[in-house]
Amino acid sequence: MNDFNASNLDNSGRRIVVDPVTRIEGHMRCEVNVDENNIIRNAVSTGTMWRGLEVILKGRDPRDAWAFVERICGVCTGTHALTSVRAVEDALDIQIPLNAHIIRHMMDKTLQVHDHIVHFYHLHALDWVNPVNALKADPKATSELQKMVSPSHPKSSPGYFKDIQTRLKKFVETGQLGLFANGYWDNPAYKLPPEADLMAVAHYLEALDLQKEIVKIHAIFGGKNPHPNYMVGGVACAINLDDVGASGAPVNMTSLNFVLERINEARAFTKNVYLPDVMAVASIYKNWLYGGGLASENLLSYGTYTQVPYDKSTDLLPAGAIVNGNWDEVLPVDVRDPNEIQEFVSHSWYSYGDDTKGLHPWDGVTEPKFELGPETKGTKTNIKELDESAKYSWIKAPRWKGHAMEVGPLARYIIAYASGKEYIQEQVDRSLSAFNQATGHDLGLKQFLPSTLGRTLARALECELCADSMLDDWHQLINNIKNGDSSTANTEKWDPSSWPKEAKGVGINEAPRGALGHWIKIKDGKIENYQAIVPTTWNGTPRDHNGNIGAFEAALLNTPMERPDEPVEILRTLHSFDPCLACSTHVMSPDGQELTKVKIR
Repeated sequence: MNDFNASNLDNSGRRIVVDPVTRIEGHMRCEVNVDENNIIRNAVSTGTMWRGLEVILKGRDPRDAWAFVERICGVCTGTHALTSVRAVEDALDIQIPLNAHIIRHMMDKTLQVHDHIVHFYHLHALDWVNPVNALKADPKATSELQKMVSPSHPKSSPGYFKDIQTRLKKFVETGQLGLFANGYWDNPAYKLPPEADLMAVAHYLEALDLQKEIVKIHAIFGGKNPHPNYMVGGVACAINLDDVGASGAPVNMTSLNFVLERINEARAFTKNVYLPDVMAVASIYKNWLYGGGLASENLLSYGTYTQVPYDKSTDLLPAGAIVNGNWDEVLPVDVRDPNEIQEFVSHSWYSYGDDTKGLHPWDGVTEPKFELGPETKGTKTNIKELDESAKYSWIKAPRWKGHAMEVGPLARYIIAYASGKEYIQEQVDRSLSAFNQATGHDLGLKQFLPSTLGRTLARALECELCADSMLDDWHQLINNIKNGDSSTANTEKWDPSSWPKEAKGVGINEAPRGALGHWIKIKDGKIENYQAIVPTTWNGTPRDHNGNIGAFEAALLNTPMERPDEPVEILRTLHSFDPCLACSTHVMSPDGQELTKVKIR
């Protein structure tokens, strides 16, 4: 870990500030120092908004918590609700029915598929793809490229790509480029030929159509999207295969067959479009093997997709931790152990009183304390450069046994590979072999996966995994219903009078962006304390009191930049994590009185 300690970083070079970092959820700032060769030697990642949800949940009914915390994010919609009801069920020892277990998996995997596709095509692809350059493409050559990289994709004719190019040309000629307007399109960091750019633009539009269809699964099982309904004890939908009603009816064969159609569409798009596109990008950017950072050293996963309810050993993606680069040993993780997971605030805009100590989430404190270090340049309302030796982020610093960890699809895949999961090993080996064959490289697993490209590939592979396993879930649900089980909720402990006077629980999940945990304490039927450590808290952590830096900052180190004033490379690596800093901007009580105040002047 010594390479990723602040004591080894050099902040003497030219400072480059990116504020705000766009094409993410929420508000983020990034500062780097580059040396005389324009190589990044220091990185500072800052969360610039305060969530405050821990404050707003105190004193509320635990059965309602999911509806509040679901609003933490509008992109990873549903994952916080699921994690929240799991925390309450853990505290109250509630066992959910098998149907609810399967439906929750299908809803969660729907989110993963939707999020990964949207992330690549609508947030991350523009770091690799130059849409303006697509106007130079030959539609016939683009058609040939499409048939080469994905012969099974039906939309591949020269006429199809000519129509896309014409639409793009009309869009560009209006002079209103929207999200394309401020791109660094003449930057030599862009390497794709025009035909690949045109193909990617076409798939960008296809992904727009697909993403609005796949989330309809949430509407079937959860009533709506975004923010589908969940409930403590199960799921909020009823099952009645004999019901033939239309909208608003219980789940029946009509709606289940609709779900099956959406699953098969997602599977086809992932295999025929998403994965081939990622591999095509990787083969052209074959030498851009930067952005590894902590991915080669410290990785964390809580595990997900338990095949048998409440037996974590059957997780499709297993739990575990890898530290100090030892991929040969996957360590067990106990989210209840106060010595394993702790949050620090020595460089965060919060106060513990003693900022050198760490707190387990069950004992967590969310006390805002906004102050800037003496070396900050600018003012509190117009910061030019932050002083990273002091407090500099609204994100706390979680640590696992003292280690800063990377979480997310790449962490999940490395841990699953190291744990011997054959499906994941086959996916990764197949992809690495294809990459080496296409590029002439002879890279090993540790040379390729811990990189920005590897992180992007892991997300695509996980999309394939989720889409395929949703088909298994669908058949399991159908068989269970056919066997006479239509139960979707356990309400035996719905009444607070059945609860113990005090209880505490933890809900865990692997959200699209990584390890997610919600910790709750209940007293006299109300929430006494509630703490969430979200994936971007792990990845976007500032430094801790020992100077250890987080995954965002570590991944940027030693990256060469073509033009520092056009920081494509910074965005490329940060976007590979899919940062999500979204949270509430106002904290209000039901009656409107002030709950807390944060002074910045």
